[in-house]
Parts: sequence; structure tokens; C-alpha cells
Amino acid sequence: MPISSGLVGLLAATPVLATPVVEVIGTPSADTIVTVRPLASSTSRQGLQQFVGISGANSGARGLSMNRVVIPPGGRAAAHRHVGSESAIYLLAGTVQTFYGTCLEKTVINRAGDFLFIPAGVPHRPVNLSSSEAAIAIVARNDANEQEHVALHDGPATPGTGCPAPSP
Repeated sequence: MPISSGLVGLLAATPVLATPVVEVIGTPSADTIVTVRPLASSTSRQGLQQFVGISGANSGARGLSMNRVVIPPGGRAAAHRHVGSESAIYLLAGTVQTFYGTCLEKTVINRAGDFLFIPAGVPHRPVNLSSSEAAIAIVARNDANEQEHVALHDGPATPGTGCPAPSP
């Protein structure tokens, strides 16, 4: 998406917002560095507060996106998966338990400083284990259309429940 002449363009991540959520400095092209400066947060399809970073819509990226995600104290994302894209996550602050698998039957706990890799299509649901502090993460995906390929997961409402018993 080219930005009209000048070095600064303002883009809204979603058309519903009245004010832009990022400031873009530079004109996306094959030989220009573009700076994306978050001005406000928006809510992701997963129900989390996110600060839009790099995407195809604002920087000209063709194969990746990167955002800062905040899980409020005691908060959780809706169970979801990223269709056709892998996710790399760096946990900046907090402790997060991520339920994953078809029935959200598996779990991993990560703390600030951990890197996570989530393969494409794996259902998952992160939960902030703190009741007083936000968990903050940088999330990168190999998909420039960051939210367009997020699919809410039709699994159980409570992780690990409502799934058939494993075969003996």
C-alpha cells in the first residue's frame, strides 16, 4: 500500500477505528527502510490488546508480521490457530501458560525471556498466570496479513475438557 508523497503516513489497522493506530515513517518500497510507530492499541481476533507493528498493510512486508501483544492480569486469549503460518513469540514480561493441541490438552508454562515456536495450524490459548501484572510479548509470523488468517478454534471452552478419551 503506497503512501502518498511525504515521509509520514498514518494508517488504521482496522477501518472501525476513528484514529490511526500506527504512524508510518518512510514510503514502502524495495529499497527503503520503513519505521512503524504504534500510537494506540487495538483488539485482535483472539481478544487480546495488541500494538500493530510490521505488516503488509503498513510497511510493504510480503512474508512476515510482528506485533506487541498484552495479556491483562488474569486474562486469556480465545482459543485459536494461525492457518498456514508459523508463530515465533518472545515473552518480554510475565508468566504465561499456553494450552495447545486439538482439545487444548497439552500445556507449557513460559516466563519472561523465553522464546516460543508454534507450528502453523496448532490450536492454542495463552493464559496470563498473574492476577496483578500484564504479560507482554513480541509475536512474529511468516504472514504479512497478520490477522486475516487467524481462525478461532472450535475446541472445548475449558482446556483439556470435552474431548474424546484417547484410544488405549
